[in-house]
Amino acid sequence: MATFGKGVHPKDCKALSAEAPIGVLPDPQKVWLPLSQHIGKPARPVVGAGEHVLRGQLVARKAEGVSANIYSPVAGIVKGVVGHITASGKKRDHILIENDFTDESTSLAPLESPSGESILSRIEEAGIVGMGGAGFPTHIKFNVGGKADVLVVNAAECEPYITCDYRILKEYAEEFLRGVRYCMLACGAKTAVIGIEKNKPDAISLLSSLCKEGDISVCALRTRYPQGAEKQLIYSCTGRVVPEGGLPVAAGAVVSNVHTVLSVCRAVEKGTPCYERVMTVSGKCVKTPSNLWVKNGTPLREIAAYCGADENCARIVSGGPMMGEAVFSLKVCTSKTTSSLLFLDKTECEDKRASVCIGCGRCVQACPMGLSPTFIEDALFRKDYEEAKRYGASSCIACGCCSYVCPAKRFLTQSVRLAKKIIAERKI
Repeated sequence: MATFGKGVHPKDCKALSAEAPIGVLPDPQKVWLPLSQHIGKPARPVVGAGEHVLRGQLVARKAEGVSANIYSPVAGIVKGVVGHITASGKKRDHILIENDFTDESTSLAPLESPSGESILSRIEEAGIVGMGGAGFPTHIKFNVGGKADVLVVNAAECEPYITCDYRILKEYAEEFLRGVRYCMLACGAKTAVIGIEKNKPDAISLLSSLCKEGDISVCALRTRYPQGAEKQLIYSCTGRVVPEGGLPVAAGAVVSNVHTVLSVCRAVEKGTPCYERVMTVSGKCVKTPSNLWVKNGTPLREIAAYCGADENCARIVSGGPMMGEAVFSLKVCTSKTTSSLLFLDKTECEDKRASVCIGCGRCVQACPMGLSPTFIEDALFRKDYEEAKRYGASSCIACGCCSYVCPAKRFLTQSVRLAKKIIAERKI
């Protein structure tokens, strides 16, 4: 069974929502669309206050460099560009649109004879980004100049609780596989490998039965976190090693997420831009754990109310429990990268109180990147950022394995992320 070295084995907790078919969250009365739903520069508004927009209409155009277009998920009246709270706790620019519930819509023209170049252009036009959480604009990732011969599709979904990709594979399998072919054309890959953890046997069986041509294969992966991390996934599926500090293309590979692939298919065949996504809503404090189509810009409170979630639970998390962010306000709105919303009780999370490092080395044993998190933390506290870099802080993927295994309950992941941020900002 294919896998990578190190990592951890947290409880997957997927049974809560795994059998919940994908439903549709009713459209909200208002949407707040973040201008930064991606890595890179914020998009620039192309609509103003008082303007009527249609569902599927461009409302913010990508900036130069790394950026992505943003489309309205509802028909209604633009109220303006306003500051609105984000998951980080800071106010950022959002386009506020009041839904008129007419559901008037527009779309891009479907591609009649898709070629690699036209698909790449459509991905850029539709504002598609990595929907597994990273949010890197897909048209940039796929534009590798023929240097990649294999597309690796991340269907591992290794984070606990999250099941939205699994439901997509189950319910939209044929559409997903057409999306794989479009992505292969866009990045120039000759073959594709779909990596799925073995805890999803029915998805593995279904896709294997549909992949009758040899250029697309399914790779069953051992259940281990973070199996879905790019470098670990490439190694597990192909045996190729991405060099330290290098991108996947250095190993002749391009990696894409299940939801991103589905979005590419819909943009090519139906002209549907990226303005909604499937989310998992789960945790013991949710009456009805669900997988739902949710419009971008939807306040988290709307999702909580629809699923019967207890807002006064022990912890609310946006994303997975390993790499997600604790939510302090349900006024925060969804974006292209919001994969899940978790409402956890006291048995599902712990009240961490850090103590002195005991030098056990478990963080080193667990780190899938082969780093020494405790040494990086020590260098950070001494403000020796050169030393933190020498210990590999810049290679951290923020998977959370070090904090998960630490018996002293130290916030190692946060420390290494901070060191990595400071190193990048100071260009050390």
